Amino acid sequence: MQRLYDFLRRHPTWVDVFWAVFLLGISVVFVGSVPSDTPGTKSEALIVPVILLLCLVVALRRRMPEKMLLLGIAVGVGQLVLDVATLPADFALLVITYTVAATGARWASRLALVVGLGAAPLAQLRWPERESGVAGTIALMIFMTVPFALAWVLGDSIRTRRAYFAQLEERAARLEKEREAQSKVAVAAERARIARELHDVVAHNVSVMVVQADGAAYVLDAAPDQAKKALETISSTGRQALAEMRRLLGVLRTGEHQEGGEYVPQPDVEQIEDLVEQCRGSGLPVDFKIEGTPRPLPSGVELTAYRIVQEALTNTRKHGGPNAGASVRLVYFDDGLGLLVEDDGKGAPHELYEEGGADGAGHGLIGMRERVGMVGGTLDAGPRPGGGFRISALLPLKPAH
Repeated sequence: MQRLYDFLRRHPTWVDVFWAVFLLGISVVFVGSVPSDTPGTKSEALIVPVILLLCLVVALRRRMPEKMLLLGIAVGVGQLVLDVATLPADFALLVITYTVAATGARWASRLALVVGLGAAPLAQLRWPERESGVAGTIALMIFMTVPFALAWVLGDSIRTRRAYFAQLEERAARLEKEREAQSKVAVAAERARIARELHDVVAHNVSVMVVQADGAAYVLDAAPDQAKKALETISSTGRQALAEMRRLLGVLRTGEHQEGGEYVPQPDVEQIEDLVEQCRGSGLPVDFKIEGTPRPLPSGVELTAYRIVQEALTNTRKHGGPNAGASVRLVYFDDGLGLLVEDDGKGAPHELYEEGGADGAGHGLIGMRERVGMVGGTLDAGPRPGGGFRISALLPLKPAH
């Protein structure tokens, strides 16, 4: 059934042809059953072309509505002039009135309304009812005019509705393109920022390696134990720098340059407590706890953890309301670092965490997902069941290979 419906929607002219043939059959039966002495039925040679032309109007109404309207008007005028009374085929005039009002040009729609409102009075004047008085004739004119008015109103309403839905679809498509563009810009900007930060981390590690190498070369003969320790530091630092470089080359674009002339280490997990104290000083109550045994982490993981907590507390201040409070939990697992930041405020707008803030408003969450993805972790952000907002992340402690 659905296939048939889809087929008919793809071939509307076939549907119109079917109804035109149906209307032709009714008209032929009607003409055959009308007495020969009925006014307007004396010339069958004229009736047949009129019926065929009116059925043609129905068959081609959607393919060429304006032309079929003019053809229908011409046939109607010919009926008046040649004394061919109204037939069932004249229903085509109602159909074409609706069609041009719904899909035709504006001039054709207005013309159809004027002609439709005048068709019934002209038909009554040309072929008046024998036993009807003046009042009856006027009432019959009004009664026969109503269908034309309704057909035009219905068609014009369909036109307005279609235009409204087309405008909505166009607006939705435009907004979708804008959201995609904003999201791409936000991701590109965030990746560039992360690239600069990782560049600082890697550059810092390399500078440490250079210092340790120079020191090892200096004490190689005098203090072999110190040289050995320096070489071990160089080895571990080099592996960590290589891991960061693999992440950088894997997910970020190249060509970023360091803006500053100095290589400064980025914030780490130990500075999260300073960040919490700063938030407390700005009026945001924050409960901070560390669970598990703290231990050294890869530089990228420390930076990611710090930035996640920073962004989460910033969102609490922006969206939580004046009386919001927050809690920060750092949990050291055997193979990962867990982060849980919650607040009891009114929560962030839905658009900020829908698909990572793809509407362009949730760039902070886009940055979080980028950072967590770079270190191979997972992130979950959304409203709490009891109110407020929650951000949880699990960051692996093993270096990427």
